[in-house]
Amino acid sequence: MDLFDIDIYADGAVVDDMVEAKERLNVKGFTTNPSLMKKAGITDYMKFARKVMSTVGDLPISFEVFSDDFKTMKMEALKLAELGKNVFVKIPITNTKGESSVPLIKELSEQGVSINVTAILTIDQVKEVVPAFSENTTNIVSVFAGRVADTGVDPTNLMKESVQVVKESKGNTKLLWASCREVLNIKQAADLGVDIITVTTPVLKKLGMVGKDLKKLSLETVQGFNNDVKDLGFSII
Repeated sequence: MDLFDIDIYADGAVVDDMVEAKERLNVKGFTTNPSLMKKAGITDYMKFARKVMSTVGDLPISFEVFSDDFKTMKMEALKLAELGKNVFVKIPITNTKGESSVPLIKELSEQGVSINVTAILTIDQVKEVVPAFSENTTNIVSVFAGRVADTGVDPTNLMKESVQVVKESKGNTKLLWASCREVLNIKQAADLGVDIITVTTPVLKKLGMVGKDLKKLSLETVQGFNNDVKDLGFSII
């Protein structure tokens, strides 16, 4: 189901949801992160990762490092990369001290690791990290457009500039719109020429509404209110 000219990646840590996204929604890849894993109750990272690998087949999958120090982060990245050729290792743009991860990203890229740089929110961060990738590698730059929008700032200009930076880069670098909040974001990202957008299960389930007649949706909304009135079992007068 290719509703928009963009690759939709399912974002989550519930394996059953991943299976459904692959089989019913034809997603093009998967991502996860520590917050999603915590929410899903994951207790064994590598066991979870191996189960996911058996689920997603050869589709791209991003697993994030857990460490906050770059030495351990590197070891984790190399271990995660060994899971399969379709694995992208997610590295945050900085650690919790605000120290840049770019030197580590450059080092890992030179070793052939495919990287998904995460938690990017500024164009300066995009410009800083893109040149760190080696020409013979495939990488992803994840710009958290949704989190930018949460601050009251329209992320459109940021994403436009990011598209241009990625287009002019060496190697095979893809731009990802992260923190999708609604189906409209998918259209916005596609219209801007973004390569990938990550979409959580609640938003994925709304894809069936694309193109829906709005008058019909209005009626269904009123009917939904009426059903809730009946369930409440009381009246105003």
